[in-house]
Amino acid sequence: MEIKTGYLYHIKDEFFDLIKDKNLMANHKNGGKRPAYFALRENDILWFIPLSSQIEKYQKIIELKEKKYGRCVTIIIRNIIGKKHAILLQNAFPTLEKYIDHVHIVNNSYAKVSYNLEKEITRNFKIMLNLKKRGINLFFTDVDKIKEEIIESIKIYH
Repeated sequence: MEIKTGYLYHIKDEFFDLIKDKNLMANHKNGGKRPAYFALRENDILWFIPLSSQIEKYQKIIELKEKKYGRCVTIIIRNIIGKKHAILLQNAFPTLEKYIDHVHIVNNSYAKVSYNLEKEITRNFKIMLNLKKRGINLFFTDVDKIKEEIIESIKIYH
C-alpha cells in the first residue's frame, strides 16, 4: 500500500504492542478504534498525527498557548470530511508502512484533508521538527525512542 501525505489511516495494534509510550493515543476508547491519523512523509520517515473529536478540550489548550506564546503550532482545529477535528501534532509519531492497517474510508472514498490544510499541517510540523533540533521539544511522544524501537524491530524480524 502506498502511504500518501494528506490521507487518513489507521494503525495496527501490533505497533502499539511494540511501542510502549504512554503518550500515544489510547486504543479502543469507548468501544471504538484508535483515532484516524493524518499521514505525513518527511524524507524516508512516515509520521502519523492523530485526530480527536474533543474540540472544546483542545480549543482551551490552544487559547492558553496563544495567550502565553502568541501562537500555537502543536494543535490545529479544522473541518475534516465534514466534521471538526483537533489535529494533534504534539502527539505525532514515526512508524513503518508495515504497521499501517488501512486507509480511513468515508462514504466509500479514501479520507483526505484539503490541500490547504495539508500545507498548514506540514508547515507546523516542520516548525516543530526544527525546534526539536534546536533543543525545544514540543512532541509528547518520545519520537527518538520510537525511531530506535522501530529500527530494532526491523533488525529482529529481518
